[in-house]
Amino acid sequence: MRRVLIVGAGQAGLQLALGLQAHGYDVTVLTDRGPEEVRAGRVTSSQCMFDSALRTERALGLDLWADRAPRIEGVGLSVAGPRGERLIDWVGRLDAYAQSVDQRLKMPAWLELFAERGGRVELRQVTPADLQNLAGSYDLVLVASGKGPLASLFERDLVRSPYERPQRALAASYVHGLGPRPEHDFPAVRCDVVPGVGEFFAVPALTGAGPCDILLWEAQPGGPADAFDGIRDPAEHLRVTLELMKTFIPWEYDRTRSGVELTDAGATLAGRFTPVVRHPVGELPGGAAVLGVADVVVLNDPITGQGSNSAAKCAADYLEAILAHGDKPFDRDFQQAAFDRFWRTAGPVTTWTNAMLAPPPPHVLDLFGAGGRVPAVADRFANGFDDPADLDDWFLDPAGAAAYLASVTADR
Repeated sequence: MRRVLIVGAGQAGLQLALGLQAHGYDVTVLTDRGPEEVRAGRVTSSQCMFDSALRTERALGLDLWADRAPRIEGVGLSVAGPRGERLIDWVGRLDAYAQSVDQRLKMPAWLELFAERGGRVELRQVTPADLQNLAGSYDLVLVASGKGPLASLFERDLVRSPYERPQRALAASYVHGLGPRPEHDFPAVRCDVVPGVGEFFAVPALTGAGPCDILLWEAQPGGPADAFDGIRDPAEHLRVTLELMKTFIPWEYDRTRSGVELTDAGATLAGRFTPVVRHPVGELPGGAAVLGVADVVVLNDPITGQGSNSAAKCAADYLEAILAHGDKPFDRDFQQAAFDRFWRTAGPVTTWTNAMLAPPPPHVLDLFGAGGRVPAVADRFANGFDDPADLDDWFLDPAGAAAYLASVTADR
């Protein structure tokens, strides 16, 4: 029986651990927090998973909240004008529903399931020196947690990493009491673009206290919505969130007038990070190679909502690569090839995410405007969140955008 060590107990690490376990591998997971600590802690993300990522969970029987989480049926876009008016407003329909589950629900349940099925879980902080001592006992070591010194094992890919500083300041709140949306009667992720300020997202979700909504500001650093540094009081965090909504996107603030409240004491999150792509094969102090997983090696800004999606797809790609490799050594060539397989998915995500962090070029503004007149444009953009590779030849390319708009308007 082949032995695998996974450092990290997030979406990618646990999904991969459970997948390998189901195929008879001897898997150990190292994590610095146990299930109860995660459940009682602060929110860790503002995830929304689309159909192709959800299918990787269903394939392993891990979609434990499918009947409880709101079924997100669309993605909407609004663009704010300089006086708080709504210049653009539309919603595209998804071909298949998306869902958002608080990771404080998902990760503890998956970790307990892994342990119940015979997997070993060790609660400990891990350093590169620790991994060096452990590596000889395992056929493959995967690092699915990039916090602290473990990230230093993986060198920055200078070609694929254009940023040297954070591109957005992030502030999320999980709330109850958000009023119904007047524009449509089905759950949808809504994105409000405020030029010069940033982006605001509202995401229907499930938390421990039931259905809720995630309010997320993606503020341009140094701009008026970059206002959460130093805030430790959750109530103050929510107050600032609502005040920014009132100032810049009053149509979203209107939904809060009946009274919104945080879902729990740990329902807020703020921070910022620099998007980066790292080389996937890390070297331990003694020379052994370890393989980086998901956002350890491809860390994108959450502006396109791809974090959990990419993590799930990375876990699925690595699982298939490991199973197909049989009894052969998991050497550097294997590790690089496994990442290259994942990069076929992660590459288009990175390209699209980086494009969305920049001011929209004229052809994108044309597409945004067309979305309100031509439902096919809105629908295709919405489904790009599930398949970002589809965006390459029409959303990201000016000539492709012009040709696409000509084709859809000619059909009207």
